[in-house]
Amino acid sequence: MTVTYREALRQGLYEALEKDSRAFLMGEDVGKYGGTYAVSKGMLEKFGPERVRDAPLSELGFVGAGVGAALGGMKPIVEVMTVNFILLALDQIVNSAAMLRHMSGGQFSVPLVIRTSSGAGRQLAAQHSQAFEAWFAHVPGLRVVAASVVDDARGMLGAALAQEDPVVLFEYPALFETKGELSGSPVDISSSRIRRSGSKVTLVTYGACLPKALQAAEQIDAEVIDLRSLRPLDMEPILGSIRKTRRAVVVDEGWKSGSLAAEVVARIMEGGFYDLDAPVARVCREEVPIPYARHLEEAALPQPEKIVAAAKGLFG
Repeated sequence: MTVTYREALRQGLYEALEKDSRAFLMGEDVGKYGGTYAVSKGMLEKFGPERVRDAPLSELGFVGAGVGAALGGMKPIVEVMTVNFILLALDQIVNSAAMLRHMSGGQFSVPLVIRTSSGAGRQLAAQHSQAFEAWFAHVPGLRVVAASVVDDARGMLGAALAQEDPVVLFEYPALFETKGELSGSPVDISSSRIRRSGSKVTLVTYGACLPKALQAAEQIDAEVIDLRSLRPLDMEPILGSIRKTRRAVVVDEGWKSGSLAAEVVARIMEGGFYDLDAPVARVCREEVPIPYARHLEEAALPQPEKIVAAAKGLFG
């Protein structure tokens, strides 16, 4: 069945609430409004206000309530409207949710899922176009996943709810109207995936950059790997691909300095240095706040032509 990324997210959320009576959704505008991106539209009427709960404009407060609910045996799905607002809840996520299993000597777990949208490409300017995946992938105690295709958009939430530790699930509004085939297969959130086979160069990416990498790959016979799990990283498919292609480009919508791309490059050098015929290249967003003007926004972000140029540069 062909569905949009948005519809796949909606189906995954509906199935999660229907499957487990302990699961509930909480966040800004998730109920009466139907979600900022209409992902939870109609769910208040279906599941009622106890399980689809509109929260006040306090990310610190309602994420903290989610941590408490998880400790109390519930399966909270906390929606932070966009990743730009998630900074207000960092204390609860990093200093509470991620640390409680360790700090309690394994006595407590926090089966909390935090859904948030990430990335630029929609002319929302600097304050609403952030990409903070690397910030959360830095933190022990968190699992961090990114849905790049419709199967993952539908299936990652259910897989995340099955975890006993907190999961941050990144969704991408730039992909919401893209379409794909739903396979209906269970989703494993611990592994990366080869999305396209190729022989000349390996492109490693995730999230909204995946379609751009696939577009670039058509021009350069590249193998494309979707990270999917940002913490922990599954490096084996990447290292296996590099043994074949001998070259790699990491594509990341985050800034280059201190980026997730930097971590992937470091692990490639640690595990695959002698398989490389050229240094690993990176294509990231420019080191500036995202501009509002369409042409400047596009210039600041990874694009297929930038990926192609970086790949060709590896051949001298």
